Amino acid sequence: MANKLSDIKAPIATELELFEQRFKESMRSHVPLLDRITFYIVKRKGKQIRPLLVLLCAKLYGEEISESSYTGASLVELLHTATLVHDDVVDEADKRRGFFSINALWKNKVAVLVGDYLLSKGLLLALEDKQHDSLELLSRAIKEMSEGELLQIEKTRMLDIEEETYFRIIRGKTASLIAAACAIGASTAGASPEEVRQMHEFGEKMGMAFQIRDDLFDFGDKDVGKPLGIDIKEKKLTLPLIYALRQASPREQRRYKKIIRRHHDNKRKVAEVIAFVHERGGLDYAREVMMRFRDEALAILKNFPENAARESLEKLLFFVTVREK
Repeated sequence: MANKLSDIKAPIATELELFEQRFKESMRSHVPLLDRITFYIVKRKGKQIRPLLVLLCAKLYGEEISESSYTGASLVELLHTATLVHDDVVDEADKRRGFFSINALWKNKVAVLVGDYLLSKGLLLALEDKQHDSLELLSRAIKEMSEGELLQIEKTRMLDIEEETYFRIIRGKTASLIAAACAIGASTAGASPEEVRQMHEFGEKMGMAFQIRDDLFDFGDKDVGKPLGIDIKEKKLTLPLIYALRQASPREQRRYKKIIRRHHDNKRKVAEVIAFVHERGGLDYAREVMMRFRDEALAILKNFPENAARESLEKLLFFVTVREK
């Protein structure tokens, strides 16, 4: 891989350690069950892309990272973690990142309450630090995430997703929080309103590329050891499939939509849909669109002064579009 995540994190390695300490402290509770669960959450942490973005965007404006930026990073990660816990309940998922999900270990009721707790801790953290701008950015992102997920559920039932609708869905469910993380990093470092807007747009375009990369995995774009066709089994129409259907005749469209609607649990039928997407150039088209979003994000970044933080943000842009898992 062109850029390793460890290399991208290098300019803020010390700051990330400080963030992790603050993040652990922000989740503490007087309830033993909650402490046990939050300890489990911290232990199975993922790539931490969103707090990384907050800190890198803050460091665009100087070597010193303020307490407000650390608070902003914790706020973003708390709310992101809350949404993941709730997502696992909605999706009835037993595992996340190779670990058992909270709902698999402690059941749905506990998982929903833990998600609510993390959400409220994030809101209180913002209010205690008087980060009203950060709170507004994140509240908008969570609203858009919910709208994106609900729009996807609505369209999944009808299998009538057009490309523009797909972009609305992923802009809400994925890109909105990444955009908020970038804007919060800039805002807490004293950026101007125009610079905050630019960083929000940068994050949104990165988030769009990130989600398209994720959707490509479902069609075997890379051998990542992940089962193929998960999105098809869940009757989700993603960009590679939307494009392939657009190239097909009305008769073929009806045939493949019927498979998705009625035979999405049949491995042989799902493999047939995957082969159809490959044949009709769905993967190549999705990659082109992903690269377009990446290049647009890169163009925005070029407006900012060159430093180690900007270099890492550039590397992160490439990382999210070539990552293999």
